[in-house]
Amino acid sequence: QVQLVESGGGLVQPGGSLRLSCAASGSIFSINTMGWYRQAPGRQRELVATITGGGFTMYADSVKGRFTISRDNTKKWAYLQMNTLKPEDTAVYYCKATTPSHPLGYWGQGTQVTVSS
Repeated sequence: QVQLVESGGGLVQPGGSLRLSCAASGSIFSINTMGWYRQAPGRQRELVATITGGGFTMYADSVKGRFTISRDNTKKWAYLQMNTLKPEDTAVYYCKATTPSHPLGYWGQGTQVTVSS
């Protein structure tokens, strides 16, 4: 079992920055890929960025060049640095971790990001 807790969300003006953190606990040694997803009101949850155990990253086209995903070597933390935020980035952001025995992944409870003037 893996437990995930997100933090760092909040209200920010357009053009601003936020850094989201995801703290993992439990069977963290088994985590391979970690990722960030988001869900805006009335919309489906969508992928934002993922990072493998080897450090390979992938981003949604809408955030390329603005967001950066990273993780530490202990596998306890994953981060999402968000720059040049836009109102359309407003959503609940979720952290996800996958393991070989649980490929559907574990999810955190989410953290709200609101971009508004």
